[in-house]
Amino acid sequence: MLQATLLGLASAGLHAGWNLAAKQSRDRFLTLWGQFVAAGAIGAVVLAAGGGIPARAWLFAAVSGLVHVPYVVGLTMAYERGDFSVAYPVARGTGALLATVGGIAVLDDQLRWWSLLAICVVAGGVCLLAAGGRAVHGVGAIPAALLVGVVIGVYVTNDSHAIRAYDTALYVFAVFVMISLVVSVYGVATGRGPDLVASYRSGWGRHVCAGAVVVAAYSLGLVAVRWAPVGYVAALRESSVLIAAFVGTRMLAEGDARKRNVAAALIVTGLVLLVATR
Repeated sequence: MLQATLLGLASAGLHAGWNLAAKQSRDRFLTLWGQFVAAGAIGAVVLAAGGGIPARAWLFAAVSGLVHVPYVVGLTMAYERGDFSVAYPVARGTGALLATVGGIAVLDDQLRWWSLLAICVVAGGVCLLAAGGRAVHGVGAIPAALLVGVVIGVYVTNDSHAIRAYDTALYVFAVFVMISLVVSVYGVATGRGPDLVASYRSGWGRHVCAGAVVVAAYSLGLVAVRWAPVGYVAALRESSVLIAAFVGTRMLAEGDARKRNVAAALIVTGLVLLVATR
């Protein structure tokens, strides 16, 4: 259990870390695109070594790849327009909440009365953060963060369906491949092709390191469930919300530290209850 705890917390820290890197970068779209392309390359190597996935599973991977276009666009807007200690917890909390709803509606997951309480707690934390979110460039980050949360709910439900149906851990690496392809096509289609090429020429090492962190954040969670229940590991990974609130208020001096830390704690508490009552 100790190994699982350490791995789960490391996964949370890495997830918050690559989001912080995107927040602090000069061109957030290029940063997110670059790390997903690197993650896709890593995914392609793992798939080749592991024998790949069933052909029909690629359809689910393609869906997750497609919805990552609004994910990247929304996350870029959220980090450009608002504080990290607001945008990240709102997106993460909303996404986990909607994924739970998606599991009930699409995957026949059961909802207990404790789960209803947990949903109310998460919603309360998100509303508290939203009420205190200040705009950096005139327009608040909350709508963009909520968009990201909706996308998270969609792809988590989609990926959960695929993993249950095809029972292969390699599926997530196929998702990384599809994300890299779709987001690259979007970048070229919106006239940023030369920027994409220049970004990798000048900062390929940075992109590769960030992509490795993205893959490691997920992989550590997979390894952790070998020693602990999935729910326990999932709850540990949600501590990334607290990390984001702490980093934003203490290191980035974003203000409203008490309110944002309380709101983040509410979100984590609600998510832990959601996991525990599934």
